[in-house]
This record gives sequence, C-alpha cells and structure tokens, in this order.
Amino acid sequence: MFSLPFFLTYKSGAQKPVEIPVGFDWQGHRGCRGLLPENSIPAFVKALDFPAVTTLELDLAVSKDKQLIVSHEPWFNPAICRKANGDTIAASEVEKLLIYQMTAAEIRSFDCGSFGNPRFPQQQKMSTYKPTLREVVEAVRLQYPQRAADIRWNIEIKSQPQWDGLRHPPVEEFAGLVIAELRALGIEQTANVQSFDRRALQAMHRQAPEIQLAYLIENALSFDYNMDQLGFKPAIYSPYYQLVSKKLARKCHRKDMKLIPWTVNDVVSMRTLINMGVDGIITDYPNLIGDVGKL
Repeated sequence: MFSLPFFLTYKSGAQKPVEIPVGFDWQGHRGCRGLLPENSIPAFVKALDFPAVTTLELDLAVSKDKQLIVSHEPWFNPAICRKANGDTIAASEVEKLLIYQMTAAEIRSFDCGSFGNPRFPQQQKMSTYKPTLREVVEAVRLQYPQRAADIRWNIEIKSQPQWDGLRHPPVEEFAGLVIAELRALGIEQTANVQSFDRRALQAMHRQAPEIQLAYLIENALSFDYNMDQLGFKPAIYSPYYQLVSKKLARKCHRKDMKLIPWTVNDVVSMRTLINMGVDGIITDYPNLIGDVGKL
C-alpha cells in the first residue's frame, strides 16, 4: 500500500494524546536548544530535568590541540557567538576563526550564549562557551549521578570532504579521535555516532564496528539508494522528520534498524510520527514531551 510522506499525511488523529511506546528514545537536540544555549553544559544538564529524555544529542568539531569540541559548526556562528572582548563576529571573519585553527583554551574565551538565538526566542540568555566532549560528560555525571549509567549519547561527526585538513582533520583521524575519547570516557556502549558524511560512518565502521552508528539523511532520495551508498547496515536511520512515512518505518524495522527523525519541535508532529512507528524523536523542546501522550 502506498504511504504518503509526512508533509502530506492527514494529521487529525494527532490532535489527541498518543500512547508512548515502551523504550521510546526522546533525544535532547544540542541539549535543549529551544530553552538554553545550544551545545552548552547548562543545556545538557537542563535536558535531563525532563525524565522522559533518554539521550543527549550533540555535535563535534576538533581543535588545533586535537580536543573534541562540542559545536554544530567548525567555526563560531556570528548569530550566536561573540569574541572574548564582546565584539560581534563579522561574516568576513568566520574563515579566520576556525575551531581547527584554535586551541581549546582559545575557543573557551568566546561567549556563545549571552546574546541568545534569534531563531529561538524562548531561549534563556547566559554567558557560556563551547565545551569539550569530556567536560559535557563529566558535568552530566556530576549533576545526575543516579542516571549516569543510563544516559545515552548521540554524537555527530561534523565533516565534509572539502573540509578535510582545513576545518577538521582527515575523516579517518577524526573518527579515530572520537573512538578513543568514547572509550576513555567509558561511554562507547551507551553512545552512537551519527553523521551526514558517509565517509565518517564508514571510517567508524572500519575502526570500531562495535559502536552503534546513525545515518543522518536530509535528501529525498530513496531509502534503498541511501543504504546502497553507505554500504552497510547502521543501527539507526535518522532522516529529516518530514521525510518520514509509514512505509519508511516498515522498511527500517524489516532490516532491524531504528528510525529516529530530526528535529521535531511541535506536539502534533511528534504525535504524527509516533503513529507512523518511529522509535525516537530528536527535539529542541523536551518540555513539550509531557503534552504528547501518556508516558
């Protein structure tokens, strides 16, 4: 039977609370970007204030001194970051302020929270910085020791072929740094690594086949085509949420893969996706989870 894509699906049934499946994976996107500055320690800690959140989603860049920096871009986004002296960052300066060309200490001096995010007006403004992955994991363990063993991590390698050696190390090295740190932190069994870059996932698969992987998708190409391009079966298929359909859910489940879409920021869409059979949802607003249905 033909299954309509998400954006054409009739949503009337999603106006009512839905039954949340046992083991459903609610993920806090960049911590809780809708509420606190993205990819900051306060945002990750805050996300876990919502008991339904099972996974913390974050992005990685690499510093000059080979530290894993939690950042969506391998540079400082002028819309949300300021220099140490408070000056704004001009668009022409972005290429001069690459994370890969700066040490972790230099990166820490930039303020990426005091000025808010124009796309998220509810976000609380506060002075904060781009932390290392280790800092985030240790802060969460300190704040939530009783949950530490159960917290899962969804960690994105932010890489592109044209960025190799310029905005991040070569992808094989990038993957190796991630694997080493996951093992050093003892979270290799409770983490998955995701990427839009097939090369990064292929490198992870070669170097550490035991670590779960998630294949990020933003194209409208077929599931079968995307899987053929990757060349192996990951644990999770993670498309933009408007690409989800019941047919896609069935295909993933037939291959024993989870389907976890990104980034879903309204209750009706969350309910629609759950009715379609997704296994988790990545959201900027974990405070909305309680409105979706019975937990």
